[in-house]
Amino acid sequence: MAVLPCREEIRVHPDISVQGLNKIYEGGEQALTDVHLDIHRGEIFALLGPNGAGKTTLINIICGLVNLSNGRVLANGYDIIREYREARSQIGLVPQELHTDAFERVWDTVSFSRGLFGCPPNPAHIERVLRDLSLWNKRNTRIMDLSGGMKRRVMIAKALSHEPRILFLDEPSAGVDVELRREMWEMVRRLRENGVTIILTTHYIEEAEEMADRVGVISQGELILVEEKEALMRKLGKKELRLHLQTPLDTLPESLADLELTLSETGDELVYSFDAHADESGITTLLKRLGEQNIDYRDLQTRESSLEDIFVNLVRANP
Repeated sequence: MAVLPCREEIRVHPDISVQGLNKIYEGGEQALTDVHLDIHRGEIFALLGPNGAGKTTLINIICGLVNLSNGRVLANGYDIIREYREARSQIGLVPQELHTDAFERVWDTVSFSRGLFGCPPNPAHIERVLRDLSLWNKRNTRIMDLSGGMKRRVMIAKALSHEPRILFLDEPSAGVDVELRREMWEMVRRLRENGVTIILTTHYIEEAEEMADRVGVISQGELILVEEKEALMRKLGKKELRLHLQTPLDTLPESLADLELTLSETGDELVYSFDAHADESGITTLLKRLGEQNIDYRDLQTRESSLEDIFVNLVRANP
């Protein structure tokens, strides 16, 4: 699949550069506050946040659909206000809501989208896009006759019709089944391999954990963290060791007080928390002390923090 916009001039910049961005709606509602963000060529960037955090507002501003209050946004070096046409040609957007002409046929609506960006007809490219999205056999089908999952694929095809350098996916898996979600993940990976920069928002934390190179967390309109996914997991990830005791305890023994331990309300379970990538010698110390206190356990389990755990803790810490 070709990946460069049909009129692109090669430029060396972050693909997306957001500088001091603010958005204040009429009535004084502050939707975004002093957002700074650079997204680089060929990466998959996941933007996470609860409902109303500002994810869609940020995407819509970058894509030229919502006006910013102040700040600056560049798409491949083009200012989205002063060089709107050039900036918009760099970007493909798959919106959260499905909006397309129900009576149009798949081939026609995707080809029309390409023309909207001033690109010359390229049937070979449209065919490649439709084949990559498993839409080729549906090319002459009207949109109204497609399933919800197929309609979402058509929205992706429309976004790719003009060969954008940057692709925004706003909740791409909303309303699709697990099998289609997996297929979409594979498609996103192929696009990245061909040099397309992917920015996605998602409520499916496993989607970000599966695919993203970097993660941004937005809460109350503020970008509270941007980090490489693996570094984030190392920095904030925790492991838990759960010990199911043979005999319940009334209280936690003083000899264990210096360890990061909690005792369940029923007294029959000890939970030991430690850094996921730290030295695990603390487990040896714990088990040794349990033996010294004649505290026996019948089972033990370990669990490592997921990206979802980290995300929930970050949002709670930044209400």
